Amino acid sequence: MISRTRVFSCLILLSGVASLSGQGLTPTHRVPRNEPLERYDNPPAPPRKIETSPRMISVFGAFISYQVNVDQNGQNIVGDAANECAISVDPTNSNKMTIAWRQFNSVTSNFRQGGWGYTSDAGVHWTFPGVLQNNVFRSDPVTKSDETGNFFYLSLQSNVQQSFFCDDLWRSTNGGQTWVEQSPDRGAGGGDKQWFTIDKTTGPGHGFQYQSDDGINCSGGGVEFQRSTNGGVTWQSPINIPNSPIYGTLDVDTNGNLFVGGEGNTFYCVRSSNAQIGGQTPTFDRSTAVNMGGDLGSGGINGVGLTGMLFLAIDRSGGPTNNNIYMLASVVPPGRSTTDVMFVRSTDGGLTFSAPHKVNDDPVNPSKWHWFGTFAVAPNGRLDAVWYDTRNAANNTDSQLFYSYSTDAGVTWSANVAVSNSFNPFEGYPNQSKIGDYITIVSDETGGNVAYSATFNFNPARNQHEEDVYYVRVAPAAPMAQSAFSRKIHGAAGTFDVPLPLTGNVGVECRSGGATNDYQMIINFGSSVTVESASVTSGTGSVSSFGVSGSQVTVNLTGVTNVQRITVTLHNVNNGTSTGDVPVSMGVLVGDVNGNAAVSAADVALTKSQVGATVSGSNFREDVNANGTISSTDVALVKAEVGTALPP
Repeated sequence: MISRTRVFSCLILLSGVASLSGQGLTPTHRVPRNEPLERYDNPPAPPRKIETSPRMISVFGAFISYQVNVDQNGQNIVGDAANECAISVDPTNSNKMTIAWRQFNSVTSNFRQGGWGYTSDAGVHWTFPGVLQNNVFRSDPVTKSDETGNFFYLSLQSNVQQSFFCDDLWRSTNGGQTWVEQSPDRGAGGGDKQWFTIDKTTGPGHGFQYQSDDGINCSGGGVEFQRSTNGGVTWQSPINIPNSPIYGTLDVDTNGNLFVGGEGNTFYCVRSSNAQIGGQTPTFDRSTAVNMGGDLGSGGINGVGLTGMLFLAIDRSGGPTNNNIYMLASVVPPGRSTTDVMFVRSTDGGLTFSAPHKVNDDPVNPSKWHWFGTFAVAPNGRLDAVWYDTRNAANNTDSQLFYSYSTDAGVTWSANVAVSNSFNPFEGYPNQSKIGDYITIVSDETGGNVAYSATFNFNPARNQHEEDVYYVRVAPAAPMAQSAFSRKIHGAAGTFDVPLPLTGNVGVECRSGGATNDYQMIINFGSSVTVESASVTSGTGSVSSFGVSGSQVTVNLTGVTNVQRITVTLHNVNNGTSTGDVPVSMGVLVGDVNGNAAVSAADVALTKSQVGATVSGSNFREDVNANGTISSTDVALVKAEVGTALPP
């Protein structure tokens, strides 16, 4: 039964789309129920001559998006399309990832297949071997990894008569290079739209796989849940989920409890505490209604597709936020026809949830879209969220991928940051007017790995851009160093520091490094930090040791050659809020006592003028050998370097 309040909200929602329709957008409406999202409309595209162009590497500030759906030579395939991408990362080797997507071999046909790509170098280069099965209609890709690095690919299958909507599960044990079907074709049950997860706890349900669907499924009845206790080879008979939540993901807490999210007549978080017991038929013992601040939407900026799904994820950090349940979705708020990214949390095992919190931080604007919102929980409890955003578009539809993170269980979120170039989501349609229905992210200790679709490549034959799959790494901005110095002890005269500016011209260390060319860098932060490691990332030299004392980091260098710019990078600096790498550079030019990046007669004269003077903060640079006195020895050292200069 639909309440009067919900009917009223829907009427307002529909009345608000007139202006958008005037811009050529389809009307926004609530997501469909009891009908398939997938339709077998076209046969496979006929064979064609394959043309290629250079793969797209799209750079936006510090963020680099690498094209994933490339041919065996790493080239873009002109005239195809790819969308609806699901990423998984090998937890034992983060360089290894796989992304699955809906592959359209030609934009002239919306016949889609199970495409995928893999990388072994942290997403810089990708290989697209082909599809799971040639000329088999597949859609709704979902991937997961287990704790040992095996990848799993759950794929929906159907036929031209749409006489079935069934899944099968595939496994890769070699980093996504090849896949082996675990269940027979259609043997995984499921349906359209399905999501699944894997129990990675050490409890009785370890390794169990769980999936839910939207009611258009293999068995033909109800929004259903299924379980596999043998790695996806067989699946138990489906069980109806209370309140029929659809278009939502599943996750498992550290106690082995399974939680399913989705939207019924409102949003729900549904729990099964015994799905982890292999000898028992799973039951659902809790179903909590959740206010997400709006409804899932369809149409509008995404044509015939959804504007978002519900993502549920659980904190397994082992810290104070352990077993928090989080839900995030792009929803249409009451009275609106566009979307916001909304977030809620439960700190009591799903009994209650917080009020909805808007993650996108731009002012409310009924013309702006924040769609395809998704998120992940890092092992340390940080939350990473990404979504498509039109806030910067004069036409209100060109979209960018945006990013925000939270380190306090979603109570507050960082300032939103654009992490991609802008793209037109209406171009490159593969005879189907949408760019898929979702994007995905997997987080680790320092950042998130994102798979998304965008239209950066241009196809001159069609005079428009193409839908392709991209990978981008997002992460909180690294902590900012406040100051840096090169420090030496000048005998009995004391310790003196050469400032190393963090921006602009590099600071020049003019003192010699002794017999083994040793130097010491001091880097100061605004608060206490931890540092995983330090290394020389540019120039000649090495780190002999480093130490951290509160907000100060000391790096000892050896083997540092003269006449160079050297960069030391502190890796995974963490100030409790953000984590990242911090580079600090220094020029090394012995004898450049005036610090102008060149040694000349002026440096010789300046050193001579200080011979015999007491070493102090105003003349310590002339004590080139740092022995606590300025003498003819220092003058000789400077003379020997006249004519040298820092490289540009």
